[in-house]
Order: sequence, then structure tokens, then C-alpha cells
Amino acid sequence: MDVTFQFDWQAAFASIPHLLPGIPYTLLISFVGLAIGFIIGIIFGLLRISPIAWLRVPAIAYIEVFRGTPVLVQVLFIFYGLPQLLGGPINALVAGIAAIAVNSGAYISEIVRGGVQSIDRGQKEAGLSLGLSRRQTFRYIIWPQAFRRMIPPLGNQGIISIKDTSLFSVIGVGELVRQGQVYIATTFTALEVYLMVAMLYLAITLSLSLVLRIIERKGLAGQ
Repeated sequence: MDVTFQFDWQAAFASIPHLLPGIPYTLLISFVGLAIGFIIGIIFGLLRISPIAWLRVPAIAYIEVFRGTPVLVQVLFIFYGLPQLLGGPINALVAGIAAIAVNSGAYISEIVRGGVQSIDRGQKEAGLSLGLSRRQTFRYIIWPQAFRRMIPPLGNQGIISIKDTSLFSVIGVGELVRQGQVYIATTFTALEVYLMVAMLYLAITLSLSLVLRIIERKGLAGQ
């Protein structure tokens, strides 16, 4: 049987208005989750390099658990598992944000650790010799230099987290993939719609990459 398939560009472009409502959800989950993840990452990244074992060990455990398990499993645990422990349902949007936060936080912790440890010990000794306290030395000398070095990997983590939101259609979050699935159910144009979903994700990540390159350039210029 001779089956000829023709890509329907008209159907592809017609799907865009139906996909666009998913962009705010995708960006909301990504950026709020990343903002929380950044705070978590700073805390656990610094605990990770603490000389105090009872602070360092829990940080290592958190990092290894959330880096070693898929984000899909994490969001399913948060959405379906935690309600059994808490005794009440969790909003799908909140579950998505929480999954991005704890997952990205684990990776950002390692980025923070690597950034801080990449600064030469002489910088710390120089700050202390100038009469600064350890906290002041870290705040004014170590952290600014370390943060500049963190910008590229932080940007990469941001892009990864944006793409990870595509997994949250399994819990009914109305992000891009979910919007595409709903539209496909009535039009049966899976190839065309998923191509447009991919192109919208690509547009978002390329825009973020451009912004990060500008920030990185300005950061390097300010050194």
C-alpha cells in the first residue's frame, strides 16, 4: 500500500495561537523555580564546602539524591507522593515549580562550590591581611569573582530547566507540551504541532542564551 505523507504547514502555523498560552506557564515554572533553586544552591553549595561535618554531610546527601534521580520522578513524587504524607492535594503548578527548584538547586550547589573553590587561596589571605573579617573577605573579594565564573554554567542550568518543564505535562500543567497535546487531540496533526512546540522552546532558549552572552560579556568587561 502506497502511503504518501505531506507536511501541512498551514496546520502547523494554525497551531501557534493555541500553543502560546503555554509559554507563560513554561516561563513561570522555569524562572520562579530557578530563583528558588539559586537560593537553595547558594545555601547547600556553601554547606558543601563547610569544614563542619554535620553541615557538610546533609548537603552532600541532598545534592547526590536530586542529581542522581530524574526530574520526572521528582515531580511525580511531589505531586502524587507528598499529598499522602501531607494529607491534602498539591497544585500541579506548585509541584512543577518545586521540582525545578529542588532539582536545579542540587546542580547550582555544585556550580557554587566549584566557583568558590576556583578562587585562589591567596585572595582570601590578602583580604585577611588587609584587616577584613572572614565574612567580609568572602562577601567583597571571593564571591564577586566566583559569581562571574558561575555565569556560564548557571545559564546552561537555566536552559536545561526550561526544557525540563516539558515533562510536567504528565501532571496536567498547561505548559507548551500540554497545550500541544490538547490541540492534537482535536486536530490529529501531531507532527506539525510538535514541530511548532519545539520551535517555540528553541526561540525561548536562544533568547535566554543571547541575554546570558551579553551579561557574560559585561561581567568580563567589568573585571
